[in-house]
Amino acid sequence: MTDVVIIGGGIAGMSACAQLAPYVKVVLLEAEPELCYHSSGRSAATYIEDYGNQVTKALNKASLTFLKAESQGFLKKRGLLLLGKKGQEAQFQTDSEDLGLECISIDEAFKLAPALNKENITRQAYRPDVYDIDTNKLYEYYRKSALEHGAQIRKKTKLKTAYLKNKKWEIESSDGYISASALINAAGAWADQVAELCGVSKLNIQPYKRSIARMQAPAGINVQNWPMIDGVGETWYAKPDAGSLIISPADKKLVEPHDAWADDETLAAGVDSFQGIINAPLQRMLSNWAGLRSFAPDGNLVIGPDKNNPYFFWFAGQGGYGFQTASAASRLLSDLFLERKVSVEGETLLALLPGRF
Repeated sequence: MTDVVIIGGGIAGMSACAQLAPYVKVVLLEAEPELCYHSSGRSAATYIEDYGNQVTKALNKASLTFLKAESQGFLKKRGLLLLGKKGQEAQFQTDSEDLGLECISIDEAFKLAPALNKENITRQAYRPDVYDIDTNKLYEYYRKSALEHGAQIRKKTKLKTAYLKNKKWEIESSDGYISASALINAAGAWADQVAELCGVSKLNIQPYKRSIARMQAPAGINVQNWPMIDGVGETWYAKPDAGSLIISPADKKLVEPHDAWADDETLAAGVDSFQGIINAPLQRMLSNWAGLRSFAPDGNLVIGPDKNNPYFFWFAGQGGYGFQTASAASRLLSDLFLERKVSVEGETLLALLPGRF
């Protein structure tokens, strides 16, 4: 008899598994042949403390101490540079304030990214405390911790159906049957589908596709120490990665849950936007991909027991904030599951609990 079964092997499911494994018997089921396959494996891998709505920002802040811990070293300083063009003044001001940026001169911006086209840029703002997240290292930290504390991790194991009988879950998977006291839904874009398979009402968590291209850096230009660069209104972004540039049109297309792929036309729009602010031609595309960012109707994460079924826990709706909120979010989930004093309280807690719907 298992204490809890977790559905989903992305950063949400694995961080929850690691948090709970020291206290209860945990089995994690991942439908794909590999862990961290969908959105978690396709992250832009960036920590921005003031990225997201107010509830998400609270989780970002609460995760920072763990992410910065010297013993783990999950973060590397990158910086964030916002660039605006003529006619974008109002939105530029809004974005700057929301992201906690400070206006700088074009010459200061040019020092940060020497290939900027000064003629096309009229506004620039920056903050240094934005970081690359070593997502592989963070995920492996949670995976190893879970295994060290006795968790079972089963790949290629798809949930078929589950029902509650005498306060116990009877779970049928593609790898056989499991009985458990509780079930945690960390299925990302498939969270509503998992809920329905378990006889639980869905919460209208919807996946949106976002595309990324990996571009060869302009010839003769070392981009490795450039900051992340954002367009006004979150219309595109670019950041260095292993000597090349990853560029996204920051698209947000509502889709059904699926193994996402990038659309050429959408990618081209993002690359063209970035090309417009630098004075050196981009080289060829090296690769591209897309991921699904899943949001609850109010944009907040969903963490905690279902309002109608206390044996079914939600850990979903991470949007594009899964890695940077994982520490605080998984700790909150484990506190709620183990009925401990929670680290997130008041209005923030109420804004995360599934009972708000």
